[in-house]
Amino acid sequence: MVLFPQARRAVAAAAAEPPVWETDIAVAREQARALAAEQPRQPVAEVADVDADGVRCRLYVPAERRPGVIVHLHGGGFVFHDVDVHDAAARRLANTAGITVLSVDYRRPPEHRFPAAPDDVDTVLRWLAAGAGGRGIGPAAGEPAYAHGDSAGGNLALVAALRNPGYFAAVALIYPFLDPEAGFDSYRTAADGFDPREAAWYWEQYAATPADLAHPDLAPLRSPALGTLPPTLVVTAEHDPLRDEGEELARRLAEADVAVTATRYLGQIHGFWRHDTVFDAAAPLMQQVAGFLRLHPGLEG
Repeated sequence: MVLFPQARRAVAAAAAEPPVWETDIAVAREQARALAAEQPRQPVAEVADVDADGVRCRLYVPAERRPGVIVHLHGGGFVFHDVDVHDAAARRLANTAGITVLSVDYRRPPEHRFPAAPDDVDTVLRWLAAGAGGRGIGPAAGEPAYAHGDSAGGNLALVAALRNPGYFAAVALIYPFLDPEAGFDSYRTAADGFDPREAAWYWEQYAATPADLAHPDLAPLRSPALGTLPPTLVVTAEHDPLRDEGEELARRLAEADVAVTATRYLGQIHGFWRHDTVFDAAAPLMQQVAGFLRLHPGLEG
């Protein structure tokens, strides 16, 4: 297990930052938006902020559009990031897949604790099913819907699919954040650049009560309904404390006869997918997600 050079540099840079539990949440959110605003952005045929029955979302329509809509749920430990921080990544996803992306600005803790975020996602899914405000996309237009998320967003994408069986044609999860107990070996053997204490802090912000930490809508590895999932892609990074819980999810899906594809990216750390200007592996991962979605019903070509 050897960190690739780009990952080593990122880990060294992260070590110079204060731990998340010592940061001012509002300041950190603004800093993330400011950094994201400096990223290069691919042009997309249409970008529009939309109100999905009270939930702010951003819609990305690529120039050569295939049928379908990808519901994108951003990472950030449930606490950080938003549609602005993920704007560049959502643009790349729409263009690479050739599918409309709907990026969801779900409510975040500690202001809005569980189950506010998954409830917001459900609201968005109902809005799509009811016609998406006349935009002619998604299930109401006879198109497939897909769930996609990274880290905490992977948790929310998985929970959305479990709460709404049959809604999605496929699910793509990038190093999903699943286990509040941090019970897998990778928390002790692969925590490069992502302190397990940071993971624990995120769960503390997200859960409204201690009992929530055992609820399958927060800790979806506990769900008895994993066998209801559509074809699912699970991506993990070799040097990531979340690696083993993602791979355990893939194993359980396979045992439940779900069509699951699992990929571990060697030499990589948590968070690499979003930073294509830093990590060479980010662009191939985006292509993998796009290719996986195109394999599934309702897409041409």
